[in-house]
Amino acid sequence: MKRPRVRLQVRVAEVIRRYREAGKWTQDAFAAHIEMHRAQYSIMEEGRKDVRLSTLERVANGLQVPMWVILREAEDPNSRDS
Repeated sequence: MKRPRVRLQVRVAEVIRRYREAGKWTQDAFAAHIEMHRAQYSIMEEGRKDVRLSTLERVANGLQVPMWVILREAEDPNSRDS
């Protein structure tokens, strides 16, 4: 039986969380860093809300990771360079 695929917004959230944690950022500190309300950031990182491209760009810039890397890793977790 084929395993159901996790929604893209959840996979993107997982990648974002992994990069944030690798950078030793708390959610509060990172949300402040990218000038986003902490509650909004939390909802996004939990995968409960679709991310707009402009928001993803803002997060990626804050993480100092190209946006395409986040999307690539969300689509194919085996593509990680690290």
